[in-house]
Amino acid sequence: MTENEVMEQQNPGRYMIQAENLVKIYKSTDVEVMALAGLDMTVERGELMAVIGNSGSGKSTLLNMIGGLDRPTMGRLIVDGKDLFKLDEAQLVDYKRKSVGFVWQNNARNLLPYLTASQNVELPMIFDNESERRTRALELLEIVGMEKHKDQKLSQLSGGEQQRIAIAIALANKPSLLLADEPTGSVDVATGSFILNVFRQLNQEQGLTIVIVTHDRLLSRKVNRVVSIRDGKTSSERIMKQSYRDQMARLGHLDAEDAITTSEDTQEEFAILDRAGRIQIPREVIESLGISGNKLKMEIKDGKIVITKPE
Repeated sequence: MTENEVMEQQNPGRYMIQAENLVKIYKSTDVEVMALAGLDMTVERGELMAVIGNSGSGKSTLLNMIGGLDRPTMGRLIVDGKDLFKLDEAQLVDYKRKSVGFVWQNNARNLLPYLTASQNVELPMIFDNESERRTRALELLEIVGMEKHKDQKLSQLSGGEQQRIAIAIALANKPSLLLADEPTGSVDVATGSFILNVFRQLNQEQGLTIVIVTHDRLLSRKVNRVVSIRDGKTSSERIMKQSYRDQMARLGHLDAEDAITTSEDTQEEFAILDRAGRIQIPREVIESLGISGNKLKMEIKDGKIVITKPE
């Protein structure tokens, strides 16, 4: 039994996401690409966290697999108590409809241009009672600050306004998990801050688990935990310092935004050990030590692991 399985038995229902030794290989006629190379990650229920990494690191592949849009080549992936390896196609469709909501950077994947804002939000609830879905749509538009634009079509809305409607659509079927792929990538700073505040409000007031994939370093500094992916594996985690959590709770959302924006040290970074006891050393650290080749010197001094350039 793995460590994650033991933890799950000791804490039933604790984890929304358990990814263990995930591998994803894309094959074409002439080439194989390993997008994930044994990735391990857990996300607790009710957590608001971010996943970062360079292009090609595997973060979007991970998001697609969590959302049921792609299947792993091997490994173990359990989301909301469901083993995604064991779901048939009908069960997978049901999972995508009821368990997970998506917010994409590209609004064309979220919205239909010939429908109004409220009609777009109602669409995922098409099989519900008409009165109930209209009431639910208006509630969601109010949450994202778009209730006054309920009768407008996309051509009448800015990119940031469209993204807020996209969030309302993702919440329509009351998912237990919200996945956001670069949700602030195409909006200005003020709108990005508003979107993050909406996520934080949903997380705190409704207990919604939210995973954000982002290149936005400022946004990633404003969540409690950040997982960094490098070369298809989890390489490090950054945890928000308790002093800043307390500051956010004390100041409230808007004032905390300003406080964190002006600070450079909101989080503490930790390297991640995989199951074989290996860690990834960032390339910039290796280069700063002047290390070339694949050998380095590692020793224990005064209870610390010291890595130096070999003589």
